[in-house]
Amino acid sequence: LKKKLYLLGNNKFNFSVKYEFKTAPLKENCKPAERAKEEEMEKKQEEAWRVLELYSGIGGMRYSLMRAGVNAEIVEAFDINDKANDVYQHNFGHRPYQGNIQSLTAADLDSYGAHAWLLSPPCQPYTRQGLQKQSGDARAFSFLNILELIPHTSKPPIMLFVENVVGFETSDTHSRMIETLVKLGFVTQEFILSPLQFGVPYSRPRYFCLAKRKPSLFHNQLLNNKLVWSPCPLFGSADRESVLFEHDQPQESFDKLLQSCEPIERFLEFKNADLQPGDTTSVSTFAAGGLEKDNEGSECDINSLDQYFVPLSLIERWGSAMDIVYPDSKRCCCFTKSYYRYIKGTGSLLATVVPKRKGKASPLKEQCLRYFTPREVANLHSFPEDFQFPQHISLRQRYALLGNGLSIAVVAPLLEYLFADS
Repeated sequence: LKKKLYLLGNNKFNFSVKYEFKTAPLKENCKPAERAKEEEMEKKQEEAWRVLELYSGIGGMRYSLMRAGVNAEIVEAFDINDKANDVYQHNFGHRPYQGNIQSLTAADLDSYGAHAWLLSPPCQPYTRQGLQKQSGDARAFSFLNILELIPHTSKPPIMLFVENVVGFETSDTHSRMIETLVKLGFVTQEFILSPLQFGVPYSRPRYFCLAKRKPSLFHNQLLNNKLVWSPCPLFGSADRESVLFEHDQPQESFDKLLQSCEPIERFLEFKNADLQPGDTTSVSTFAAGGLEKDNEGSECDINSLDQYFVPLSLIERWGSAMDIVYPDSKRCCCFTKSYYRYIKGTGSLLATVVPKRKGKASPLKEQCLRYFTPREVANLHSFPEDFQFPQHISLRQRYALLGNGLSIAVVAPLLEYLFADS
């Protein structure tokens, strides 16, 4: 197997993985048993992995699987959010099962015959801003139900992949998950990674659990049952010190990490010269569609670029709480589902007029601050260029759905690592 990565232009959020299979001819003196084993391995490589996608959202996990180059078939996707399923169906031509995952039975899960389960359960029970009820939060019940069902399935999965917020790793739900997986013969490797570590100027650290059921093995067994803060193992590095303790590195290392990222302008739909207050140019078809309610409740055209600019009244009231970035910045804050609805702690704002003195040393009202467009947020999540929202999804709904999404730049190499050598 010879693998080549091709970066399309300079956009790191848009790349493809190409595989070239070269099969060596069998030696004439090869024993029948050895030949049969080789043929069995080749057949296994050609068969598609059967994958269940739970909490499928707008399809970030499926896009990640595609980018990873894994030969896989999504046998079913599950999500309770009607709007998310509309977006998923619009892009993949298949509508996820829209029901409560908590109602699934072991027989239901067995019926799919899936080799791998990919899960991105609700994060609200574990966020620092929330009540932190953990397993006591009703939104955690569906995931707990899945954990309880695994021992009762006749065909448990070979692999599991779980994504959640930082903080999940210290929760009681995490403890129950690890306890369940260990009892069933799984080996786990856990990661906390951010798009910043993959060259994307986006600070969105997330927790990931990769699990394989014995006798399947990870390529790097040194990290079994460990929490890893570096992407190095995904690319062949086995340096234990740099892998396990990278999160304790000094500020100089963080600054070096930022310098390795692409500038934000590479991810923008509109350059500053193209987008100014009062501009009547239409936005892309990605952002277009329908009418949106403004802050006073009246209808405004979603095609209008003016709605992306932050009103002076909000700047005067919340300016001190705003995170301001510029086209040449190498980092922006995580976009939450409340972006565009609230200012504080929901994501960065872009200055379209760059002052001589950046930041709040210069008057914010003179910097023409605007929100990132949904297409730009999708770019920072590394969604492909052909990803689109259906026209009936409102602007606020688009931001909310993206805020619940995941980073394909991070998840794709994790899935590639998980499925390797299985």
